[in-house]
Amino acid sequence: MAITDWPADERPREKLLAKGAGALSDAELLAIFLRIGVQGKSAVDLARDLLVRFGNLGGIFAASQPDIAEVHGMGMSKYVQLQAIFEMVQRALGEEMQVRDVLSSPEQVRNFLRLQLGKLQHEVFMVLFLDAQNRLIGSENLFSGTLTQTSVYPREIVKRALHHNAAAVIFAHNHPSGVAEPSRADEVLTRTLKDALGLVDVKVFDHFVIAGNTALSFAERGLL
Repeated sequence: MAITDWPADERPREKLLAKGAGALSDAELLAIFLRIGVQGKSAVDLARDLLVRFGNLGGIFAASQPDIAEVHGMGMSKYVQLQAIFEMVQRALGEEMQVRDVLSSPEQVRNFLRLQLGKLQHEVFMVLFLDAQNRLIGSENLFSGTLTQTSVYPREIVKRALHHNAAAVIFAHNHPSGVAEPSRADEVLTRTLKDALGLVDVKVFDHFVIAGNTALSFAERGLL
């Protein structure tokens, strides 16, 4: 049955207008983006197929163009649109963090970092640079590969913090394994970086470990 044949209050677009986007399931939101389905399947059915294949919305955004193209009804244009939406969301979050105290909205920081790092298949060490009002003034992926105390250089992080004239920083790195639990090496590295930045009066507010949609905070764990 086509979505146009559904009762009006069950159609995703009408439901969004009546109840707000938060009332829709992931499949319904994705169906609005897809607009149409394929022969024998509504847009909602196609959306459910995508969610089953890739696990969740994050998995869909992280999928490569060839992987997306393997799903009947999903071509290059849909892949390009998905990537454009994903990039706009990241930029919007970054813009919001530039005008408000990030410590007043820790969930916003988590969302930003999950979008930036959650879908990567290799380890990346990111630093958020904050001004004296705790607003975002820059973010950089400084190191990638296998992250250890010997591959993340405190001197480089201090240099970038001074370049941005940062008053504080937030660290983040991802675990492609999908396990957000910090390692002993992560803890040692964080203390080393905190000590190095302390010499130039730059505070370390937190260090997040990102694994898919999970963001673990060192500060909340009492590890800073």
